[in-house]
Amino acid sequence: MSQLKVAVIIFEPITSDLSRAYRGLTTALELQTAGDDVVVMFDGSGVETLAAISDPHSTLNPLAAALTQNIIGACEFCARSHKVIDAIRDAGWPLLADYDGEASIRTLMVEGYQILSF
Repeated sequence: MSQLKVAVIIFEPITSDLSRAYRGLTTALELQTAGDDVVVMFDGSGVETLAAISDPHSTLNPLAAALTQNIIGACEFCARSHKVIDAIRDAGWPLLADYDGEASIRTLMVEGYQILSF
């Protein structure tokens, strides 16, 4: 078992740069496959990406499905402001609000995760 603890945070909206979302998800899958402790969080405009890849017709949906156990959720505040909260909720993803209604990156750091952002 590897000693790596990595948090992949996706900030990029899929409509802006599909390759960044793809690279973030494939990096997470590589880490997962290697047995590393990896979590994936969607924050900022990246919440739009989670909503989009939750659609079974999305080209990135198979990656989301492969990472189901690693995706810890999306920032609740961002999901609400980007108007994708219902899509994320309906897909069954957790909404993260542990820092004044927003997702906490600090919590991941305190837990020893190295942060990678895409």
